[in-house]
Amino acid sequence: MVKEILLNDFLLKVETYQEAEVHGCKQITIDFKVTHEEYHDVTTLLYKGIFEIKVPEHNLAFQGRVQEYYTSVTNLYEKGKVGDFHVSFIELKKEGSI
Repeated sequence: MVKEILLNDFLLKVETYQEAEVHGCKQITIDFKVTHEEYHDVTTLLYKGIFEIKVPEHNLAFQGRVQEYYTSVTNLYEKGKVGDFHVSFIELKKEGSI
């Protein structure tokens, strides 16, 4: 099972990982925990839009974007809080494909 992925070289420890192909594009869906201390860095990263995604354990790398994103909390500014994040990424279509 995949334990970590890299988003623009930012390491995320993954609790669940699913991989699929949708209309000829790679799709990965992950669940991971975010602490109060990580909250700002992770949410700022997720709003960048386009990512270099690497899954070292599957020798997979592609450019993608967020397809779906939700969290168990909207505010992790309180010390000691931990949120559950769920994110799906879809591969950007390569130039020349439909």
